[in-house]
Amino acid sequence: MTTTLADVRALADSIRAEMAKAVVGQHETIEHLLIALVSQGHVLLEGPPGTAKTFLAQCFAQTLGLDFGRIQFTPDLLPGDILGSNLFNFQTSQFTLTRGPIFCELLLADEINRTPPKTQAALLEAMQERRVTLDGETHALPNHFMVVATQNPIENQGVYPLPEAQLDRFLFKLLIPYPSAEEEAAIVTRFGERSGPPHPADFGVSRVTDAATLNAVADAAKTVTLAQEVIEYIVRLVRATRESAELASGASPRAAVLMANAARARAALAGRDYVLPDDVKALATAVLRHRLLLSPVAEIEGRQIEDLVTQLVEQTEAPR
Repeated sequence: MTTTLADVRALADSIRAEMAKAVVGQHETIEHLLIALVSQGHVLLEGPPGTAKTFLAQCFAQTLGLDFGRIQFTPDLLPGDILGSNLFNFQTSQFTLTRGPIFCELLLADEINRTPPKTQAALLEAMQERRVTLDGETHALPNHFMVVATQNPIENQGVYPLPEAQLDRFLFKLLIPYPSAEEEAAIVTRFGERSGPPHPADFGVSRVTDAATLNAVADAAKTVTLAQEVIEYIVRLVRATRESAELASGASPRAAVLMANAARARAALAGRDYVLPDDVKALATAVLRHRLLLSPVAEIEGRQIEDLVTQLVEQTEAPR
């Protein structure tokens, strides 16, 4: 049975409703997670400790019903702890692959910036090509393999900056703020009477889809029309980041490709079979903020990446 865009919209509504059983607020973050899921991208969540980044990822995995893996990144973590290794079996006199936690469908890379860049780089091939190479042998990962990584702000103690090649592989970087007063009161009401760490199942969060359906949803999103005028608009916007005097480093061509895929997914989740320039505008900050580097002058002046992206969006002519 063919999955239609109406089916995509209905499934997204089911996922939102299921996550709302446990997660208070964070509607925009959940929306971006859905877009990344449909466009088969990876997401980086940044926020101070205690803002439910890990719990959000756990609830998302629970609703999708995917094979879930988690890696707690620490300073002494090694690449083999992520990928696995070939161990010699003395009974069979052969090497046997011991798979690491990366062999899953949805990987939670918790506090990814607490491990050195050498270990972070173990994710590069998996995130770009959805495969892992061990001792010269290639092992495939699922087509919809997705990384949801969390990190603490760079100002925190004991963190390492992510390499540029690593950052560029994330579709979105989402900033998780502190909740509003009303949301925080709701959080205390919901979680304050429980002892021990919360689990999604404790709140009735259940599986609403499966891997086959998600593959069909991704295929349906690819049928969304992306007009040539919108493609040219995306390219103009990305190229503008490289020409800005306030930016020392602009976005890569990969950013333009991922932005186009995300815009298609956003349209599909809305039940539309065509992309609007507004889709691109709505996603620009999340797609670009981690790919741009302020110039020394802009940094001294206290400029913010998000403000510059907003300025570039306003200055770049959009199709009517």
